[in-house]
Amino acid sequence: MLANSYDARDRAFLLHQQADLKAYREEGGTLIARGEGVWVYDDSGNRYLEAMAGLWSASLGFSEKRLADAAYRQMLELPYYHTFFQKAHPPAVDLAERLLSIAPVPMSKVLFQCSGSEANDTAIKLIWYYHNAIGKPGKKKIIGRVRGYHGNTVASVSVSGQPHMHADFDVPLPLFRHADNPNYYRFHEDGESEEAFATRMAENLEKLILAEGPDTVAAFFAEPVQGGGGAITPPATYFEKIQPILRRYEILFVADEVICGFGRTGSMWGSQTYGLKPDMISCAKALSASYQPISALMISERIYEAMLAESGKLGSFGHGYTYGGHPVACAVALETLRIYEERDIIGHVRAVAPAMQGGLDALEAHPLVGDARGVGLIAGVELVADKGTRAPFDPARKVGLLVQAKCQEAGLIVRAIGDRIAFTPPLIITEGEIAEMCGRFKAGLDAAHAELRAEGLMA
Repeated sequence: MLANSYDARDRAFLLHQQADLKAYREEGGTLIARGEGVWVYDDSGNRYLEAMAGLWSASLGFSEKRLADAAYRQMLELPYYHTFFQKAHPPAVDLAERLLSIAPVPMSKVLFQCSGSEANDTAIKLIWYYHNAIGKPGKKKIIGRVRGYHGNTVASVSVSGQPHMHADFDVPLPLFRHADNPNYYRFHEDGESEEAFATRMAENLEKLILAEGPDTVAAFFAEPVQGGGGAITPPATYFEKIQPILRRYEILFVADEVICGFGRTGSMWGSQTYGLKPDMISCAKALSASYQPISALMISERIYEAMLAESGKLGSFGHGYTYGGHPVACAVALETLRIYEERDIIGHVRAVAPAMQGGLDALEAHPLVGDARGVGLIAGVELVADKGTRAPFDPARKVGLLVQAKCQEAGLIVRAIGDRIAFTPPLIITEGEIAEMCGRFKAGLDAAHAELRAEGLMA
């Protein structure tokens, strides 16, 4: 009775994000009631291995008591305060200092927000503020990438290259442009190596900058690994070729570490894994293991110096969020960072990553799988109708969602992004749990393949 009650009330009262609203109203969904380690349980008691860590984010799983205790202690000490005007509180100061001490490149200051979307939205505002401050008000265009994802505010979704998030929302805004999707498997030409593909991607970016006018282009956003695009790793030498172009035309580089930060790629930062030298770094999700809503934007010294001069001229830095740097969220984030260090979580990721990448690579032999690749504990598996030609399925069949549903029936939660299946399990996952994850994924693939064969869509 309880499950039915929740299902009916859910459909009656709650508007679901990133969902097919009509299908949800008709079919309902899954109500997750509790979690333990890498597992979650629905309100009927069914257990699922959560191979997406919720939304790429529950890095320490779903039952880390130390984080609950940290939140409780801070609730008793100072349950809320802000960082507006000339006020602060110890957890925000401690966390800012800690983040700057572990930044992949030297950074000067930290601004706190509540989500990755807000961090990237703030970065966009600061990019415009900075160029006004240094006397280059015409440098305002911002380049993202097709299938890149940087958030859902009006500005952050504009720099994102996600067509389904643009449709009928009247975005992207006019100052935003998009470079190529660096998905080597899907878009390389016959015989083209990863390095040659990366060269073509870099050349196309430079052509875009020149066509727009370098004096009008302010910044370039990139995730080290494209998350919302389908867990797409950059082709070899991609960032080595992109970054000199940005420097040549004095274009700021924002590294979106919302998904990759804090160990996901086998380094503390994706920027370290791929040799990025950004001017700003946004992070969120694993900053607090997602036990509290918090994000951070780190900025370089030259950006801070320009902001300092401009705010002095104007009399104020007119930006902020009520809950930015919330003391409870900061306390939980600090405890999260302590756990990463004390338990050598990054060392653990490096130790178990080969099992995950190898297990998914082995499934390239499956009739549905065209490509599987990743780094650390993030990976994407591309589903294809024809392995030889890389021909995709008809989008109307929604094969990715079919595989996602069959995996859930097998007790595995994954994320379908079009016909790519993404994996980002909690960083605490063990080799045994990885083996179970891969086994359940194969069961989901087998069930989907059987259904497609029955429909005559595959041999």
